Amino acid sequence: MKKKWQLWIGGKWREAKTYEPLYNPHTEEEIAQIGQAEPEDAVEAVVEAHAAFQKFRHYPAHARAKILARVATIMEERGEECAMIMATEAAKSIRNAREEVSRTVQTYRFAAEAAKSNYGTQIPMDAAEGGEKRFGFTVRSPIGVVTAITPFNFPFNLVAHKVGPAIAAGNSIVLKPAEQTPLSSLFLAEVFKEAELPDGVLNIIPGKGDVLSEVLTTHPHVKKVTFTGSVEVGHIIQQQAGFRKLTLELGSNSPFIIDEGVDIDKVIDRSVQGAFSYNGQICISIQRIYVHKSLYEQFLARFVTRTNQLVIGSPFDEKTNITAVINKKSLERIKSWIDEAVQEGAKIECGGKVEGNVLTPTVLTNVNRESKVFRFEIFGPVVCIFPFDTLDNAIKDANDSRYGLNSGIITPSLERAFYASERLETGGVIVNDIPTFRIDNMPYGGWKDSGVGREGVKYAMDEMMEQKFISFKIGDE
Repeated sequence: MKKKWQLWIGGKWREAKTYEPLYNPHTEEEIAQIGQAEPEDAVEAVVEAHAAFQKFRHYPAHARAKILARVATIMEERGEECAMIMATEAAKSIRNAREEVSRTVQTYRFAAEAAKSNYGTQIPMDAAEGGEKRFGFTVRSPIGVVTAITPFNFPFNLVAHKVGPAIAAGNSIVLKPAEQTPLSSLFLAEVFKEAELPDGVLNIIPGKGDVLSEVLTTHPHVKKVTFTGSVEVGHIIQQQAGFRKLTLELGSNSPFIIDEGVDIDKVIDRSVQGAFSYNGQICISIQRIYVHKSLYEQFLARFVTRTNQLVIGSPFDEKTNITAVINKKSLERIKSWIDEAVQEGAKIECGGKVEGNVLTPTVLTNVNRESKVFRFEIFGPVVCIFPFDTLDNAIKDANDSRYGLNSGIITPSLERAFYASERLETGGVIVNDIPTFRIDNMPYGGWKDSGVGREGVKYAMDEMMEQKFISFKIGDE
């Protein structure tokens, strides 16, 4: 029988009422039995987190920083183990998995540094009449219990972007990992225990989102909800959470503009990487590429050639680029969207085929602007390529989306770069690189249906704290 993973509540493993099998997406082999939390387990986890917070909120910054630094060191030492977990449960290629481990280590180190950088501000009270002989300043305090609901695609690093800032700020946290990738999160129970995090500060409860979300968003002890996932679920969570603090990262449909005068040879490999890394299952994966008409035919031919060179194989093979998408439901959805786009006039330049649990990387042209592959987030190895004649038209097309997370533009003109940066309707504009670019200390979040709030360790930590103003009157006059 495969290993049974229990729930992690109050610093102890707790037996679940039911367990469900977890399968490797690439081989469909059963790899573990995962305990499924029920609403009463979620309540217990929140209560334990609230009790732990009463003490942890007074932990000095240096102590919180040391815990997070130890976590980073432990994960670095066990990095290959972490990578193998991701390759097994998420079918992430081993190379991509190792890259994620490195980023995760860095994220926890950023969190350790942020724990020691919790600054307030001094207010010039005498700038206002009546403010003489008063001293004013702000302080920031931990908010309390944070609940985090995380996705499958970066099961270590996106968890780190929620857990790290919460602990750095002095909060406690209840984590519900993605149903497809619970092992990465459950592994953290051992890591944080070894790093001497007090019991109850981190609680991990795998289970179904529709079963647990109400408790995680409405329990009176919950003060902040942070969620990464679909727009539809994000809207439900927003309604449930009420006046609680909320961070929602709800996906994207990232546009990428290649302006006239660009050296095509220098952008092909990076463009293919941005479209197909981890099978396109990245929130800021390139979904739409707009190429100046003077470069379009040349770019398309080279992009297709390079895409056809991507290696499809086992996630454990060092040469593999493309593996199975996360599950059959996603595979069937993506394929149906491609077929529908073709019926609506799109042309498949390459890919579009199902091989086992793999969808071959797909390039589409002549895509109808009302097709699902244009309008919605594909979250798979599919990219649409369009020509444009003027930069204004490219920007207009890029903005023709309900989403607004990251966009990218490559241009040799500094003036056109600033022009586009001002007009692109996204939370991040990446100039002279792909919109898939992200480092873990930058502010990260979207406009429109891509969500509310910002991640990036310092920015996430800010949103997990409350600001208080304090004023002292000096003297009797």
